[in-house]
Amino acid sequence: MAERLPRWVTSDMLTFVGTLGAVIICTGYILSNKNINWLWLASFGLVVNWFGDSLDGSLARVRNQQRPVYGFYLDHNVDVINETFMFVGAGLSCFAHLKYLLMVLVAYLLLSVYVYITAHVKNEFKLTYAGMGPTEFRIIAIIINTIIIYVPAFREFTLSFKYFGVPEQMLILDVVAVFLTLIIFLMFFISFVKDARILSKQDPLPKR
Repeated sequence: MAERLPRWVTSDMLTFVGTLGAVIICTGYILSNKNINWLWLASFGLVVNWFGDSLDGSLARVRNQQRPVYGFYLDHNVDVINETFMFVGAGLSCFAHLKYLLMVLVAYLLLSVYVYITAHVKNEFKLTYAGMGPTEFRIIAIIINTIIIYVPAFREFTLSFKYFGVPEQMLILDVVAVFLTLIIFLMFFISFVKDARILSKQDPLPKR
């Protein structure tokens, strides 16, 4: 796809397209409070975001126009902005509570910091864990949006309980958010412990 893009398309332009996709996602989720079919807009935004985010670096490599410092700086700062738009937008929909989506955002940012630190200390940039990466998470989000639209029992699901005597009610996206948070935290913890052991051996205490 990168090889077939017209010459006037640039990597920075694709990075902007990725951000535009994130804004579309946020808008679609918020508008779904008025009409559930606006979730299709959110799903479309996920495709737009994938297109821009996946191809900006690929285009630079295909054209041999890599800018390692600027590209790394721009791409990953924009990534965290985009993810904030996505999760906050979903949290402002009528299918979730914002606090649960912010939990996923915190977990995502935690894993992102780990990835960036690993890139610095190990010269290794890894985005996929346990076979799951940004593309797979986007596909899951589109599937969930589609199910919410077509399966009333799914979108009307509620889970009521009490913690420390405080009543709480979780909606369907709240449950998904908690599940994703646990998965991301688990991936972070396992990877952190594994790399800490490796780096401890590579960088031992100096002998006295």
